[in-house]
Amino acid sequence: MKDTLIDGAIRKIPDFPTKGILFYDITGLLIHPEAFHYCLDKLTGLYKNEKIDAVAAIESRGFIFAAPFADRLGIPLILIRKKGKLPGKTYSCSYDLEYGQATIEVHASDIQKGHRILLLDDLIATGGTLNAARKILEQGGAEVAGFCGIIGLPFLNYDRLIGDLPVKTLISYDSE
Repeated sequence: MKDTLIDGAIRKIPDFPTKGILFYDITGLLIHPEAFHYCLDKLTGLYKNEKIDAVAAIESRGFIFAAPFADRLGIPLILIRKKGKLPGKTYSCSYDLEYGQATIEVHASDIQKGHRILLLDDLIATGGTLNAARKILEQGGAEVAGFCGIIGLPFLNYDRLIGDLPVKTLISYDSE
């Protein structure tokens, strides 16, 4: 059964960014304070009893949910950015997109060896970005505790890339 508050706030936009794609727009959650607060309550409830040393968020929409989540749990927030946005030493990983490649980076000094880090993004689709983020956290000796998204699209088979780590989402859509 779908969570009606979350589902009702997510805009579904057909043929964006290209024909045949149904885009799940989380900005509807952001303009409804009740829905946004509800998402944060649910996220906090999912992880309040788990051993997580930090949360890492994917640029840019992941930042929106991860910052208040980290604050609520009293844990550090690690930002995973697009290439070229961070000064100093970074860990990086390139990954394939539908039409090309992308690279993400994290400050090397933000990763603590042995820390359990939760990876959080707004939407989990193919798992490519999360898998790349996992690799850069592991470069620094951290352990990825799991993956979390507001929206999950399991019909895109994200489990093929992200493997057997736990995946939690607030809402899942089984097809477009």
